[in-house]
Amino acid sequence: MTYRDKWLEPFSWDFITAQNQILCANKSAHHGPTSDGHDLGKELWQSKNQLEMSLFEAVEICRQCHRIAPFTNYNGNTFAAIARIMIKRLDLKPEDEFLIRSLAGHIVAGVAGEDELKAFEEFCKTLG
Repeated sequence: MTYRDKWLEPFSWDFITAQNQILCANKSAHHGPTSDGHDLGKELWQSKNQLEMSLFEAVEICRQCHRIAPFTNYNGNTFAAIARIMIKRLDLKPEDEFLIRSLAGHIVAGVAGEDELKAFEEFCKTLG
């Protein structure tokens, strides 16, 4: 269906935690694990980050982790940053990268409409 890769492999849970800590520090916000979501988010991430999947599936994992809210603050920003890095690896033309990054960010944030989901899925199919 789509180009499969280990999209999440470069991002260990320690990396995710450090990313969230940096985002929180930059905004003078508390960084820490949540009591109800941290273990679940960590388990989901670690069960998926070594698997081959499509870019669409990888962005979906980021969305799921955002919804689980493993950290006290900036979950959406943390996982959207991971999606942006994955898209950067595609080496797209700047205008295409901006569009695809925006679509992925909306998906991770959970605010993507049906048209955005379809557009991102169609883009992912073009990857091979």
